[in-house]
Amino acid sequence: MKACRRFAAIRAEFERDVSFLRGHAERHQGSAPAKTSAKNAVSVKRNMARALNTHLDRCRECG
Repeated sequence: MKACRRFAAIRAEFERDVSFLRGHAERHQGSAPAKTSAKNAVSVKRNMARALNTHLDRCRECG
């Protein structure tokens, strides 16, 4: 699948956020903020999928 630069930028930004949240959850295992970070990582991943699908629907270069 060929993707444009905007697709790559959207994906990189979301993946950076997910890795930050997961890293925080791993460093502080068992604490309440770590559990919240893990849940937020799942939400961000879901939002990434939604944003990328929307991009694919609308982008002339990718779609």
